[in-house]
Amino acid sequence: MRTNNLPRVQFLARASKATPSEVSLYVRIAVGKSRLEIALRRRVPAEAWDQRNGAVKNNRKLMQELNPYLQDVRYRIMEGVRELHLEKKKVTAKAIKNRFLGIDERDYTLCWLMTYHNENMKAVLAPGTLKNYFTTERYLKLFLEQKHRRKDIELSELNYQFITEFEIFLRKTGPLMENNPLTNNGIMKHMERFRKIVTMAAKMEWIPKDPFQQYSLKFQKVDKAFLTPSELDLVETAVLPVAKLNLARDLFVFSCYTGLSYADLMGLSPAHICIGMDGGYWIKTSRLKTDTAVNVPLLPQAMALMNKYREDLRAGVRNRVFPPLSNQKVNAYLKEIAACCGIHKPFSFHTARHTFATTVTLSNGVPIETVSKMLGHTKLSTTQIYARVLERKVGEDMKALSKRLGRGQ
Repeated sequence: MRTNNLPRVQFLARASKATPSEVSLYVRIAVGKSRLEIALRRRVPAEAWDQRNGAVKNNRKLMQELNPYLQDVRYRIMEGVRELHLEKKKVTAKAIKNRFLGIDERDYTLCWLMTYHNENMKAVLAPGTLKNYFTTERYLKLFLEQKHRRKDIELSELNYQFITEFEIFLRKTGPLMENNPLTNNGIMKHMERFRKIVTMAAKMEWIPKDPFQQYSLKFQKVDKAFLTPSELDLVETAVLPVAKLNLARDLFVFSCYTGLSYADLMGLSPAHICIGMDGGYWIKTSRLKTDTAVNVPLLPQAMALMNKYREDLRAGVRNRVFPPLSNQKVNAYLKEIAACCGIHKPFSFHTARHTFATTVTLSNGVPIETVSKMLGHTKLSTTQIYARVLERKVGEDMKALSKRLGRGQ
C-alpha cells in the first residue's frame, strides 16, 4: 500500500470575521487526494492554539480539557479505519467521517443500484423499456462474473476502465437470446442505459464523480427498412396456409396503415376508436412509450381489418380491437410471411411503422409535420430520418433508370 493513501488526521483552527480573537476547531481526514473536515464545535482563544502541533498551548485549564479530547477524537477516527479494514470495506475519507459521526453508510454497490433504479422506475417506464433495463442488468452481472470473478462491486470502484471493458465484453460475448444478436447499436443502447443509471448515482452523490464523463456513445447510422408499394401489396394479397400467419399479417398491415407500434396496437380498445370532426373514424390514443397523444384517421384498409375482427371472441374478452399475439411470435411469423412473398430484407413488426411513414404517407404527399404527429414523435428530427431515406431511394431509382436509358441509346 502506498503511504500517501494511508489515512491522515490533522487538527486545525479557523477564525471568523465576527470573533477574530477566537478560533473554531476542526479535524481534517485525508485519504490520498480526497479530504473532508468535521467541525468539532469547540472554540479557543486564538493565542492558545498551536497550529503546528494541532493542540492547545499556554492555557493550563484548556490544555487539560481539550488536548485529551483531541487525542480521543484521533483515536476514534483511527479505530473507525481499523473497523473498515476488518469489514473489508473501502477506506475513503467519507467512509471514515461517516463512521466517526455514527452515520450508517449504505453499501452502495452496482447490483444494488440497478435494483434500486428498476424498482423505482416501474411506475415511470413502459414495460418494454423496463424489460430492456433488466436485460442490461443481466449482461452487467455476466460481465462481473466472467471478467472480475465477482458477483458485485462497490460504486466507488466504477471507473472509465470498467466502462470500456464492459463495452468490449459486449462486443465479444454471445447474445443472451439467439434471435436477438448484439449489433453495434444494440451494444450502444446497453451502454446508454448503463450510463443513465450511473449518472443518476452521481447526481444522488452516491459516487464522487460520474465515470461516464469521458465516454462517448458510438451509434452507427442505419437506414430504416420499409416495404415498397409492390412489397406491401404482396403481403396484403398473399394466400397464407395457416390462421396464425393470417393474424400476424393482419396486425402488420394494420400498422402499415396506422403507424401504431406493437405495444400500442395490442393496447388498442374500441374506446380508442372515435368519430372525428371530419365525420370519419379516428384512432385517438397515446403512445405507451412516451405518453404522447396519437390521433390517426383510419384509412379504408385499416377499417376493413378492424371489421374483420369485430366479432372475434379472443379480442372481445380482452376488450381489444384485435386478438392477442406476442411480439416474439409475430416477428417469427413475419419471417415466414416474407419468405412466402419472396421479400428478402429485414422484416419485423417495426417495419410496418416505417412503411406507414414512408410508403403510405410521405410518398403520397402527406406533410412531414402531419406524419410526425400521427407517429407520436416528440421531435420533428426523428421523422426527418424517413424523409432522408426516401430521398436516397429516389436517387437510387433515378440512377438505375439512367443506366437503363443509357443502354437503350
